[in-house]
Amino acid sequence: MWKRPALAVEDRLFRALGILRVVLLANTVGLNVYRAENFDRPIAGLVCVLVMIVWTAVALSAYADPARRRPWLFGADLVVTVALLAVSPVVKGADFNASVPGFWSVCVILAWAIQYHWRGGLVASACVAVADLVVRDHITQTNYGNVFLLLVAGPIVGFMCESLQLMARERDEAQRASVAAAERARLARTVHDGVLQVLAMVQRRGAELGGEAADLGRLAGEQEQVLRTLIRSQDAVSSTSPDATADLAASLAGLGGRGHVTVATPGTPVELPAAVVTELLAVVSACLDNVVAHVGADAPAWVLLESFPDRVVVTVRDEGAGIPPGRLETAAAEGRLGVSESIRGRIADLGGSAELTTGATGSEWELVVPT
Repeated sequence: MWKRPALAVEDRLFRALGILRVVLLANTVGLNVYRAENFDRPIAGLVCVLVMIVWTAVALSAYADPARRRPWLFGADLVVTVALLAVSPVVKGADFNASVPGFWSVCVILAWAIQYHWRGGLVASACVAVADLVVRDHITQTNYGNVFLLLVAGPIVGFMCESLQLMARERDEAQRASVAAAERARLARTVHDGVLQVLAMVQRRGAELGGEAADLGRLAGEQEQVLRTLIRSQDAVSSTSPDATADLAASLAGLGGRGHVTVATPGTPVELPAAVVTELLAVVSACLDNVVAHVGADAPAWVLLESFPDRVVVTVRDEGAGIPPGRLETAAAEGRLGVSESIRGRIADLGGSAELTTGATGSEWELVVPT
């Protein structure tokens, strides 16, 4: 089953951590058995070892399921580890050297680092380090070195985990873009082999017949040039930075150049990723083209842009006769995909919604895209 790239990386890291937990548990149990004479309270020491064994089994099962990786699990993991460190002087005596959990304490730091990245690694390592130092009567150079390594390792491992997840997302996006480019190229070849030849023939035949046919031929020629430009653009690699932004308000304001269109935007720029602005501009243009085609070339239309902290809303309205019920569904079934793809499809790709309200007083599109 397909998983989000970041989740797939997270799963692999937790599986690796599960193996490490078992290895460190075996090491800790072996050392505690070997140093059994160092325990002032052997029964309490045995209980601590059993707690580590049981919690390791619980952690292996819980961390294996993404649905269970909730704050309570990470908090419980940290509490168990800190508690085992805290009882070390009670179990082994005030002058103990090695704590009861030993290197097993590293597991909770790595778990926090995987889930919460460098911040989580820093918080968990700080808690473990403080617990380890507080219970000691005196701090040796070895103790200081171990604590320092914990404080450094937690954030570094967290940063590396975050970087791996980011690279996985970028790789997945690049793969999707490559597949989409290949599909566009295939469609472009299909268009070139069929539609362009028909448009060229209509243009030539319209010029020969004259009259209204000549106007039809001229329009066919214009569309042929548009399609050829689109096909050529599919072979070019976009040089736009993925971090580039554009002002949606300024882009929509340019549509006011159409004589029948009135555009209202906020008084301040509405900065969005350039790709999102391009798609939204294409959707609004498609809505306005529908106004021209179905209401009239001079029919008035209004475009309103509203900006909110979590979304932008673009409203496109006309005063036509409305769209009869079932008309859009019938058009989609017949293969006329102007609304389903040019409008709703584009908005859906942006993670937004496109709602149409239509009636005798006109039609209104409400386009909502999260920011």
